[in-house]
Amino acid sequence: MTESSAHRAATRTRRRRGTHGSHHWRHDLVELAALFTAVTVADGVAKTVAHGPDGPVLLILSAAALLLTAGIHTWWARRRHHPPPDPERPEPPTAGQAGTAEAVDGAHPEEGRSTLWRLRTTVPEKPGSLAALCAALAEHRVDVLSLQTHPLGEVTVDEFLLRAPLSLEPGELTRAVATAGGRDTWLERADAHDLADVPTRVLGLATRTALDTAELPLALRQLLGRCTIRSVPAHLSDGGTDGRPVPEDGLLEETVLRLRDPRGGTLVVERPHLPFTPTEFARARALVELDTRLDAVSPSTGAGARMPRHHETLTLPEGNEITVRRAGPSDLEAARAMHRRCSARTLSARYHGPVKDADRYLNHLLGPRFGRTLAAETATGKLVALGHLLWDGDESEVALLVEDVWQRRGIGAELLRRLVDMAVEASCESVYAVTRADNTGMVSAMRGLGLPLDYQVEEGTLVITARLAPLPAPAETTGGQGGQGGHRAP
Repeated sequence: MTESSAHRAATRTRRRRGTHGSHHWRHDLVELAALFTAVTVADGVAKTVAHGPDGPVLLILSAAALLLTAGIHTWWARRRHHPPPDPERPEPPTAGQAGTAEAVDGAHPEEGRSTLWRLRTTVPEKPGSLAALCAALAEHRVDVLSLQTHPLGEVTVDEFLLRAPLSLEPGELTRAVATAGGRDTWLERADAHDLADVPTRVLGLATRTALDTAELPLALRQLLGRCTIRSVPAHLSDGGTDGRPVPEDGLLEETVLRLRDPRGGTLVVERPHLPFTPTEFARARALVELDTRLDAVSPSTGAGARMPRHHETLTLPEGNEITVRRAGPSDLEAARAMHRRCSARTLSARYHGPVKDADRYLNHLLGPRFGRTLAAETATGKLVALGHLLWDGDESEVALLVEDVWQRRGIGAELLRRLVDMAVEASCESVYAVTRADNTGMVSAMRGLGLPLDYQVEEGTLVITARLAPLPAPAETTGGQGGQGGHRAP
């Protein structure tokens, strides 16, 4: 973890919305007041009638009339809601048949008002366990859209994709599963992307990894769900267990996966809220092995050879053309040369550390395992700006470095916009920039995104977080300010 990641983790706050139930006591209080009022009125009427002429007879006749009225109302209500069967109309299917009358007629009150859930539970490995789970779900009108089973000896882990009525509370759903014999149940909201079957989704992730070597961490995250992925260099001991190197086939340790990184070191995948299954471990290992084999047959040499070759041309207000493209480890020397042309103030604003150590950060920043990098270069091929999108758990960090003579020409703003587009494509919920409060260029570039921003200041460091949404169309002019901002020295 970089120093900025630790600083970010220390400064951000987690806001959780609580769910408040209805205050039933108000309704009960109103009913109690109405009851007392009715008793008082009835007592007054009864005393008035009883003391009058023929009072007892009137009370008896009134009671008989009320009973007769209640009986007529009950008979009419049953006849209205349950009419005699029509011999020409077929009877609706029973509960034991496929579907229900409401589903057949399309009149189910919750139709169109449902939600998707991913549910995982552990059941004993014996006949009837799965049937009991499905029966318990059916009693709550829950539809099973897909099912995966992971046999683990004496138990089986069943993973469902469910469509449940919107009115069904998560607690009620987990209690139903527990009643049917499920334990260690995990429940999480799903979305439309989960509707794709597993083979199709895995093939899509493999295609993305084949086309772009920087896609492997994202592909692993989409394959395994909400998790944290770290790339540990080979010279550090925490990649393995007890200082030992990770075996070639990797390690499965409950909530941690350790896989050999084809570029050296170890990929560590952590999911504390849910243990990994052997099936998930095998899928992740196959994806990493695919990346390794593609590197071996790549016609280019060096890390990060499989990069999209797409280039975009950006025309600056003064007429100069700048090319924006993906960058990788092959751009290391050009980036070092740009460092030498940058002022100490620019490098300090970017790296928040000793200027003399700026070059040693580049290996990490240009590595495809840590994120994506965009480069801006002139018509002669000189590198003048770098923009980084760095994976950091559930969030992503954006960082910019623009050479002094090319600042305030809109290059930083354009790079930032493209980095945020990449974050949206990668399904990131937010991006953040770590900079200094006096870095007006980076602050202006973040504001220019047109997204909701949160600001946190601690010990002179400013963290700006943007909650992601579809970006507005870029303005016709590109004269916005660019600047430097980013994580501190690793």
